[in-house]
Amino acid sequence: MIDTDTTPLDAILDQLVEITPPTDDPTGVHTYSQLRRWILLRNLADHRIASFTAQLDELGVAAKAGSTTKNLLIEMGLPPAAATRTARIADHLGTLDKIETCAADGRLAGEVVDAIVRGMSTIEKRSPTSLSDDDRTIYQTELLTQALSGATPTDIQKHAQMIGNTIADASEDGIPASDDRSLDTLSHHTTDDSRVEIHANVTQVVGEKLIAMIDERSTPRPEPDGSPDPRSATQRRADALEVLLDQAAVDTIGSPRNQTVLTIPADGGNPAFLPWTGPVTHATAKRLSCDGTLTEIIIDGETVPLAMGREKRLFPPHLRKAIIIRDQTCIKCGAPPSHTQVHHIQHWTDDGDTELDNGCLLCQRCHTQVHHNGWDIMMGFDRHPWLIPPADIDPQRRPLPAYNRRTMRLDDIAA
Repeated sequence: MIDTDTTPLDAILDQLVEITPPTDDPTGVHTYSQLRRWILLRNLADHRIASFTAQLDELGVAAKAGSTTKNLLIEMGLPPAAATRTARIADHLGTLDKIETCAADGRLAGEVVDAIVRGMSTIEKRSPTSLSDDDRTIYQTELLTQALSGATPTDIQKHAQMIGNTIADASEDGIPASDDRSLDTLSHHTTDDSRVEIHANVTQVVGEKLIAMIDERSTPRPEPDGSPDPRSATQRRADALEVLLDQAAVDTIGSPRNQTVLTIPADGGNPAFLPWTGPVTHATAKRLSCDGTLTEIIIDGETVPLAMGREKRLFPPHLRKAIIIRDQTCIKCGAPPSHTQVHHIQHWTDDGDTELDNGCLLCQRCHTQVHHNGWDIMMGFDRHPWLIPPADIDPQRRPLPAYNRRTMRLDDIAA
């Protein structure tokens, strides 16, 4: 059955799909003008989608189907983030007054309307008493003025936080959003490719501590040949998070207190897997066991343990201290010793001993490169570690001295 109410809209859609960017517009004026109209149409569509969603909510369509409005929007084709935003706006339609008027004529994008909605929610949470109608109008107008002057959704939200904090500061019972621990959240989930996404919203003080500690550990480090650190700022911060976690896992006397359980199928399936995030590669399993505590458990097809390897505490504090005295920094990039792990030059699974001449300092990034990117390490006859680059960096694979001995060469010592 055809819904006759959609016929005019179908006709408009048929016309819209025929409109394409002009091919003969050397100055771009016509293209620019058309693009502005498309943006107005997009903003208007955002508002209409929210209006129809509110109507759908009022009719209880999703509830009757045993679902939610957000899930219904996703099933219709909206991405989850857009569905969340639309459902949130729909919940507040009828309370936005001037904001709805501006959205209805295409002057406000859905993201901006949502920022005002979330901003008003922030202000209301900071107020120890319910906002009066006059106060609500004042704050909505203030946020709307910001939006119409070109403020971004982030700017609008920050301004709302400032208003909320001012309200809280003026009251004995109010709590500024920046200090309200009841709003704190931290969540994580494993993606399809076994990576982990982390999301957090914490107080200003906790955030300041995290940013300061990440910043301290994400300083760019040059490559052994002196070329700049190839990592982006976001990659350096991610590496810094692992350094921070490694440091947090070591007690005051320098002994690892975290324990990684590595489960190995006896039937030769996946080489190993971790309890929280699943299968890992053999190279990752080796890197994990270089520093810290590792327990290996071999299981049969019914996940019954067949053998449990003894706990291997690698490089106890006295050996780590000796290696720090010798290497001083990460031997590849010069990261300070507090940012490093102790790497077995000859891995313990290959009968490598846990001794001074078989260990060296590597930061997390360089440790990964040694295990995955073709870098090798050898112990020289000078009893110092030397780096051997992969062939794609140096076809002759000539050894490089450790970072703290970077001015030296093998032939210098031989002479």
